[in-house]
Amino acid sequence: MKFDRKNRSDEELIAIHKALVTPRLIEEKMLILLRQGKISKWFSGIGQEAISVGAALALNKEEYILPMHRNLGVFTTRDIPFQRLFSQFQGKLNGFTKGRDRSFHFGTQDYNIVGMISHLGPQLGIADGIALSHLLRKEEKVSLVFTGDGGTSEGDFHEAVNVASVWKLPVIFVIENNGYGLSTPSREQFNFDSFVVKGPAYGMEAYSVEGNSILEVLNELEPLVADIRKNPRPIIFEAKTFRMRGHEEASGTKYVPKELMEKWAKKDPVKGFESYLIKEKVCTNDEIGDIRKTIQKEISDAVKEAFEEEPITSSPEVELADVYYPYAQEVIEPNSKKSSRRFVDAISDGLKQSLEKYPELVIMGQDIADYGGVFKITEGFMEQFGKDRIRNTPLCESAIVGTGLGLSITGMKAVVEMQFADFVTEGFNQIINNLAKIHYRWGQNADVVVRMPTGAGVGAGPFHSQSNEAWFFHTPGLKIVYPSNPEDAKGLLNAAIEDPNPYLFFEHKALYRSLTEDIPDGYFTTEVGKAATCKEGTDLTIITYGMGVHWALQSANQSGHSIEVIDLRTLLPWDKDTVKGSVEKTGRVIVLHEDCLTGGIGAEISAWISEYWFESLDAPVFRVASLDTPVPFAANLEKDFLPNERLEASIKKALEY
Repeated sequence: MKFDRKNRSDEELIAIHKALVTPRLIEEKMLILLRQGKISKWFSGIGQEAISVGAALALNKEEYILPMHRNLGVFTTRDIPFQRLFSQFQGKLNGFTKGRDRSFHFGTQDYNIVGMISHLGPQLGIADGIALSHLLRKEEKVSLVFTGDGGTSEGDFHEAVNVASVWKLPVIFVIENNGYGLSTPSREQFNFDSFVVKGPAYGMEAYSVEGNSILEVLNELEPLVADIRKNPRPIIFEAKTFRMRGHEEASGTKYVPKELMEKWAKKDPVKGFESYLIKEKVCTNDEIGDIRKTIQKEISDAVKEAFEEEPITSSPEVELADVYYPYAQEVIEPNSKKSSRRFVDAISDGLKQSLEKYPELVIMGQDIADYGGVFKITEGFMEQFGKDRIRNTPLCESAIVGTGLGLSITGMKAVVEMQFADFVTEGFNQIINNLAKIHYRWGQNADVVVRMPTGAGVGAGPFHSQSNEAWFFHTPGLKIVYPSNPEDAKGLLNAAIEDPNPYLFFEHKALYRSLTEDIPDGYFTTEVGKAATCKEGTDLTIITYGMGVHWALQSANQSGHSIEVIDLRTLLPWDKDTVKGSVEKTGRVIVLHEDCLTGGIGAEISAWISEYWFESLDAPVFRVASLDTPVPFAANLEKDFLPNERLEASIKKALEY
């Protein structure tokens, strides 16, 4: 290995050595504890320390790094106290996740680190969002994100790198090319020798370095970081290295040829640098030994303190309280004159007024800028607010949801438009595993609203018509709203954007231009989690939302009976008090929704009523929903699919029971 000190002083080289040897010594201690059964699992970065340490040293401490599970050197170089790290590894309260996530699956704003999740790739889009915030704020900063060579096979890699290139974001993609994705060798992962070939394909620079030489990593990375701060752009930075231990300790390394292990053992980054320091007479072998002993004592003392901590305990109340970022909504009442607005206009007005209220709110989506979106909701926005805040995106739902989370991490707000709710499957992982879980895991809020144009009845077929709110209803950490009228659409959208928690905002396409009412012109919010009683009644309750409200009102008005119609408006959290009161009043209930019957939201509401308010019922709870098929295209088939024409028979059945 080559070591070129350039103009570095002896003192600086010694400081680099201390940073480099620290994660190695911690790992050696962890491996002993693992064999003793005192920790449960360990993902080793032995042999790769120079990359983590070099990257952390090359950045300023106020710049964000997004590490993975072999980047212990990032955490130690950022000076996280050993005791807190060891508490984290043991799932103790003094760690960063209150025992809710493992080893390196955490972040911390105190040290500008954003932790990974087990799905290799989503962190790349988050780094884009952090870099975008630097660009918009004209900060001379970079973000740096790690991935392994195996992780680059994920679609998230392509999406994030492509977005970064198109938007010229100041982000560094560090690829640790260590030869294996668990046991799968590189030749079975990709068909090239070096990731530098990726650069030209994305229109960006790409570099490759000897990742086991701390000085080569620093000498290449430091000038690039300095230049990117002045001339924002993304780069690919490949560090060639080798993983000397198993993917995690239990998996071993039997699949690695012996001669390959021997070859890379000679390139040990710690031993190699120590030999260089001795050769250059920067320090002696004894002095290196003293440095190691000092660090080892600090490690042992911190381990002892961490082990002396009591095992973590909690309660359901505490756990549930941490699912969401603490937030108490203050409803802003409408106090302005009213004008006639269509459903689509109400959503547009809400977005526009929120953009005026929050100067750092960014809206992202396909075709939303010049074109104004496929439903023309953002038409004229670019001219008023500029292309920096009204951002056309490539077709890459995952990266853009991740970008929204990255903006949130830096204190900004984001609205992400899914062109159709069906397309959310491409961003599912980011929503379910990042937006929804990040606060519960390490206290970071996700200030992102995902707009979801949804629903059938427009002859759009299986992939532009799905009602998929139930996919997310099962996921703790999300909030879901689904308005049925223009006033609620505007008020709930404003409320969702105000709230620092992640939202899915469903808006029925068939209502966009078919429903008009007088609504307040000015800014206002509607209470989240509060249902509305659209029609009072005493004989039967219909609980519904979205398009179902209009079907229910039509049937109720034509029935000749006193039927109460409840519009849930918010699906997560839903209004149990209003439902309870109506059940006690009427004793008969139908839950109606456009989504398919099996596993729909109606099943949960029906079960809750039956479990807790059975004695108030005079009949079973009936569910009315769409058929358990994909949404068909032909008009007659779609008509049969939807539940509205089956509602009248269910009303009759419920009343006659």
